[in-house]
Amino acid sequence: MALAQRLEIRQGQSLVMTPQLQQAIKLLQLSNIELASYVEQELEKNPLLERDEREHAPDEHDLAAAPKDGEQPAEFSGEDFTKASDIDASHDDMYEADAPPASASQQAAAPLTDWTTVKSGQRFEGDEDSLESTLASEGNLKDHLLQQLTIAALHPEDRMICVAMIDCIDEAGYLRADLDELAERLGAPRDIVGDCVRILQGFDPVGVAARDLKECLALQLKARDRLDPVMQAFLENLELVARRDVAGLCSRCGVDAEDIADMISEIRGLTPKPGLAFGSEPITPVVPDVFVRESVEGGWHIELNSDTLPRLLVNSRYYTKISTNARDKDSKNYLTDCLNNANWLVKSLDQRARTIMKVATEIVRQQDGFLTYGVRHLRPLNLRTIADAISMHESTVSRVTSNKYIATPRGVFELKYFFTAAIQAVNGHEAHSAEAVRDRIREMIENEKRDVLSDDRIVALLTADGVNIARRTVAKYREALRIPSSVERRRLKTGQFPAAAIRPSQALT
Repeated sequence: MALAQRLEIRQGQSLVMTPQLQQAIKLLQLSNIELASYVEQELEKNPLLERDEREHAPDEHDLAAAPKDGEQPAEFSGEDFTKASDIDASHDDMYEADAPPASASQQAAAPLTDWTTVKSGQRFEGDEDSLESTLASEGNLKDHLLQQLTIAALHPEDRMICVAMIDCIDEAGYLRADLDELAERLGAPRDIVGDCVRILQGFDPVGVAARDLKECLALQLKARDRLDPVMQAFLENLELVARRDVAGLCSRCGVDAEDIADMISEIRGLTPKPGLAFGSEPITPVVPDVFVRESVEGGWHIELNSDTLPRLLVNSRYYTKISTNARDKDSKNYLTDCLNNANWLVKSLDQRARTIMKVATEIVRQQDGFLTYGVRHLRPLNLRTIADAISMHESTVSRVTSNKYIATPRGVFELKYFFTAAIQAVNGHEAHSAEAVRDRIREMIENEKRDVLSDDRIVALLTADGVNIARRTVAKYREALRIPSSVERRRLKTGQFPAAAIRPSQALT
């Protein structure tokens, strides 16, 4: 068969997304903290961007904002961001490969390293706040263990083995390493590695470097001189504590139920994760993106949180001044790119705010019953319902509601909280929200008196109220609420398990 060259004309369609449109879609899914970090990076890279720190509206004497579409270059003004929802075809266009902007906590933590070392002769006059924050700061668990290792009288080889083990200790304080593999990797005898483990287990906090929960609790009991044979047998049967099997514990430990209650009370006073007291990551408070308040005229007043919205300006005067002095082609292209990127970023931030406002307004309209009466009136809702109401694609709504929070008179919720599955009603009535049904199950169990409600009984009660629900769904919701089964609850009510031992698993996890 002979090979030949030929020309063909084919017509086809393909999805083409410009870098600017990719940026706009990416901005939609960023949280307010990530967005602030991203804007800071853009301010550092683009000399034409400036932060708008004015409290009044810009006038003709201020820096010019983003030029209108007619004033932009032809290749830029052709972009229509309002059609982004048409191009945003699926959840796959999330651009996970893009490197996420550094978090605000990472950027805030960087300058603190300047204070970790105080040079000789450094003076602190007039800098009391920095000195106070330095003294108040606490290191992480690894640094705490290394400091104790420094003053320990150990052989250099043992010290190196301990350093390698400290690297294998997780934030909870547990040693997550196989000792045989560690000994082989370090080329050290197995018994020496075991001795080093015992050395680390003598460090502060008590219970650190344990391999499992039983060993962690045993180390703390040993430090209190309470690790007797009975308590040792108790620790070997923690699974019976989780099952509330008092008879089994009495048989294994050789004591009565009152002693079991005392031992459980003592165990509850221990720390199952001793390492969490050191180096825990700072908790970033949730800052709502949208506020919802009751309006004096009735209904709800919805507004964006202006503190979370970056305010940027494009310095057109500076662009005009330096562009006239640009000689070579590369300089002119660079300035043009900076102007186009700055214009598009300002426009994208404005469109992002408008989109969040539009989605939040529709969610409030759909969930008016929840805001007025509570969780029992939460309606089943999905992305398609919101998307159809505001003429956007489902994936756009998904990006807008991701990591965005709304402050309501009933608390602060993530926007995704209002999207719940539907549970069909009896006789074809309006469906019930899964979250509302879950709350009804919780209330039924909390209001139990002498009779304990089984899952079948809960199904019957809900069916009588018009909720068509299966028994396995009730069991799933009950387990999600961390509510014991009817058998376990009956044991608690009849006194088969000591009152001091109620929910002991919470103290052991």
